[in-house]
Amino acid sequence: MANVPWAEVCEKFQAALALSRLELHKNPEKEPYKSKYSARALLEEVKALLGPTPEDEDERPEADDGPGADDHTLVLPAEVVEPEGPVGQRALRLAVIEFHLGVNHIDTEELSAGEEHLVKCLRLLRRYRLSHDCISLCIQAQNNLGILWSEREEIETAQAYLESSEALYNQYMKEVGSPPLDPTECFIPEEEKLTEQERSKRFEKVYTHNLYYLAQVYQHLEMFEKAAHYCHSTLKRQLEHNAYHPIEWAINAATLSQFYINKLCFMEARHCLSAANVIFGQTGKISATEDTPEAEGEVPELYHQRKGEIARCWIKYCLTLMQNAQLSMQDNIGELDLDKQSELRALRKKELDEEESIRKKAVQFGTGELCDAISAVEEKVSYLRPLDFEEARELFLLGQHYVFEAKEFFQIDGYVTDHIEVVQDHSALFKVLAFFETDMERRCKMHKRRIAMLEPLTVDLNPQYYLLVNRQIQFEIAHAYYDMMDLKVAIADRLRDPDSHIVKKINNLNKSALKYYQLFLDSLRDPNKVFPEHIGEDVLRPAMLAKFRVARLYGKIITADPKKELENLATSLEHYKFIVDYCEKHPEAAQEIEAELELSKEMVSLLPTKMERFRTKMALT
Repeated sequence: MANVPWAEVCEKFQAALALSRLELHKNPEKEPYKSKYSARALLEEVKALLGPTPEDEDERPEADDGPGADDHTLVLPAEVVEPEGPVGQRALRLAVIEFHLGVNHIDTEELSAGEEHLVKCLRLLRRYRLSHDCISLCIQAQNNLGILWSEREEIETAQAYLESSEALYNQYMKEVGSPPLDPTECFIPEEEKLTEQERSKRFEKVYTHNLYYLAQVYQHLEMFEKAAHYCHSTLKRQLEHNAYHPIEWAINAATLSQFYINKLCFMEARHCLSAANVIFGQTGKISATEDTPEAEGEVPELYHQRKGEIARCWIKYCLTLMQNAQLSMQDNIGELDLDKQSELRALRKKELDEEESIRKKAVQFGTGELCDAISAVEEKVSYLRPLDFEEARELFLLGQHYVFEAKEFFQIDGYVTDHIEVVQDHSALFKVLAFFETDMERRCKMHKRRIAMLEPLTVDLNPQYYLLVNRQIQFEIAHAYYDMMDLKVAIADRLRDPDSHIVKKINNLNKSALKYYQLFLDSLRDPNKVFPEHIGEDVLRPAMLAKFRVARLYGKIITADPKKELENLATSLEHYKFIVDYCEKHPEAAQEIEAELELSKEMVSLLPTKMERFRTKMALT
């Protein structure tokens, strides 16, 4: 290197960095990695100019299969050793080059070569990992190895590297604490060194990336509590350091809300979704940075897709909160239990007093104006379970607003499955709202709305390609008609003498429910139209419920023809008997439909006697 001025070496390195950052689409179409290969050539030149690897590292093997063969690099160092003197400084500079060569090879999909360079980087830094000059580079190298092993689906190896990075950061902050050298500073003049503030910003960004990757690894390992914790920490830090892309940040916050929804932590879920709305609203309003290269105008489709996805997260929030309230207040036949409702009202004040202050501190995004903006969204949405129709209606209307928003992007033409799921959620919102409604006629109208939105889907869908979705919709439509029929029967029971119009209406609803339950059951048949002797686990409960409800529906048909009524009773008995016989042959099925099985056994016992009395009566008349 004696013959080459240091400024020229630095210039080559900076040129390599500039080429590395060049976006792939700016390369020729037939040479997508042209800039990467040019950057690699310059890095190799710099490496040659720096001279040979320090003697104590020279004889080590070039790479291993992973951290298992080189575990000492993941053990926390006992002391801080700075890379002083020519040997230490050359080791550091070579480590920087090895790091960038590693990233370069990974970017060009040469993973094994990339791994070799990153492992070399860590070996060169082995003695100095906790030092002011090396800590950031070391964590970045381990982060990249973590990503590499994650892409190979070696998740536990990735976990080892990433957890080592986290431990290194924590030890450095505890024992040293000052903002460390950024790796790029090894190749810039002294007068161009970064400020302490800029160093701190870059180091914290490296650690934020580490937490982000750990969140993904824990998600893969199904350590969902940990994954949520790290995801939340990442999002919080991104806001604190103003290092985020609004669209990406918002979708990650909305996704995190789903974890809290599943845990029934509705305050936390509401906070995540409110924050997602506020940050998503910044799209196109904040200046582009290295982290936020796209302007809204450049990504219209992605913008609208993410908007639709956030809307779907809000739908799940409203729906799950309403359904949880229903579960808490319904009796054993699914109707509103007034005593349970009163108990929950009594608990409401206690919930407000205890949870607002404690839980709000646990999840808090942003400060100052941002915090106020998030709070303003939160205040318009309840996180408490609705206890009456008016409270449920507020959540329903919010959910319905987001249904319309989601459907703007997820249209049937192009997004069939997503569109259907949104429509099914809309139907489910009406279904759970009907639980809170006391007026039976209005409840009927809600179920009618469900049918009106679901029936057209069965026409649009090809059952050959969308068999499972078709089954779901057929079952749901059948259930909606079934509920309407029950409501109409209850209304008729209140009348002393129901007229022929009401009777006809009940029978039509009955017929429609039977039609869709039968369509569902027929979809289970094999190509020879034979019903399976063994029903698959995934459809066992719905199939048994469909059989049970078909049996009950035949028993509810109103007719003045005794012969027809006897036929209906015989068909009803046949379906009840199927359930009993099937559960005797397949005992595991019994636990799926315990209540329905008991009723079926009763009906199998009672119906033959009833039918015999009916035959006797017919003979006498």
